[in-house]
Amino acid sequence: MSRVVYVFIDASNLWEAQKAKGKLLDFEKLTEYLKSRYKAMEIKVHYYTAYPAAGTRSYDTSSKHGFYTYLKKGLGFVVRKKELKRIPSAESTHADGLIEKGNMDVEMTIDAVHTCNKYTTAILFTGDSDFLGLVRYLRARTKKVYIFSSQNNISSELRTGADGYTDILNITEDIWGNNVNYRNQRN
Repeated sequence: MSRVVYVFIDASNLWEAQKAKGKLLDFEKLTEYLKSRYKAMEIKVHYYTAYPAAGTRSYDTSSKHGFYTYLKKGLGFVVRKKELKRIPSAESTHADGLIEKGNMDVEMTIDAVHTCNKYTTAILFTGDSDFLGLVRYLRARTKKVYIFSSQNNISSELRTGADGYTDILNITEDIWGNNVNYRNQRN
């Protein structure tokens, strides 16, 4: 099998790295960087995210869906998304007493397992120690597994359990795009 690389991006983990860097990733440049670095004959990128329900923000969220369409149709990514769940919690900082959950770990794991006969190398953009089981599963099936995250957002188990770890904030190639812009008010 020629070197086929599948990339699995946990958007919430990646967002933390982008905030720390103060820049957004340029996904087209990132894909080219990964293809070159891992000498991939073929690369397939999967992007996992959760988005706010309509009417839960004081600002327009429709641009998010335009971004997902760009990833899917413009760059050929597989985009998996779901609406954030709103759950009552005493720990909520929202006026309505709800916290939002949008964990995509299960979807990411299922895709990585169900497609593992199609790739030789898996790249996971996540720092969550829960993925160590997936890393071990893939490595037991002779897959190379590399982790991309930021040093302040990765578990030590995941960093040392894969075939390699890269702190995305230290990549010297120009994979970064626009500056991160923050809203004055968050809901």
